[in-house]
Amino acid sequence: MEYVYAALLLHAAGKEINEENIKAVLSAAGIEVDEARVKALVAALEGIDIDEAISKAAIPAVAAPAAPVAAEAAAEAGEEKKEEEEKKEEEEEKAEEEALEGLGALFG
Repeated sequence: MEYVYAALLLHAAGKEINEENIKAVLSAAGIEVDEARVKALVAALEGIDIDEAISKAAIPAVAAPAAPVAAEAAAEAGEEKKEEEEKKEEEEEKAEEEALEGLGALFG
């Protein structure tokens, strides 16, 4: 991860992202440099627009807070549905009681 941070630091500073600069950043941070990882990172970043990659990566972070709101809305909808079902059951029970009272009057 520190290798990627070094590349981002160089990008933010407006410096060229190359093996020499990444090694310098890592060494300055007191990190033992792995030549193979440095070469792999430089090769992987070749031709990549870092600003575009950062802007695309930032989009999900903005959308994430909407998930709890949606979950709350779904929970509230579920509670409302339960309340409606309970009301329907109560109305059905009242209707049955009224029907039974009517039958009682017939045999009464």
